[in-house]
Amino acid sequence: MNNIDAALICKALSDSNRLMIVELLTHGEMCTCELIKHFSIRQPTLTHHLMILSECDLLKSRKDGTRTLYALNCETLTKFREFIAALECR
Repeated sequence: MNNIDAALICKALSDSNRLMIVELLTHGEMCTCELIKHFSIRQPTLTHHLMILSECDLLKSRKDGTRTLYALNCETLTKFREFIAALECR
């Protein structure tokens, strides 16, 4: 992972709502109707947060009938974790 990709992820995760979305999705995929129950925000705001997380490739989505299910993109999350783990104090 390069510095630009890592910075985009850091920026996306700097919002507490987006960080909570990521935490919720560690338990498996969810649709917006399930996610919204955990927030005191409106659906368009949740959709905005999901879009930002998707743009930095932290989330992936798939259609299931009329619903869109969101899940963590484990490949991107793993690369980000490795990037962060490589940062050391000396």
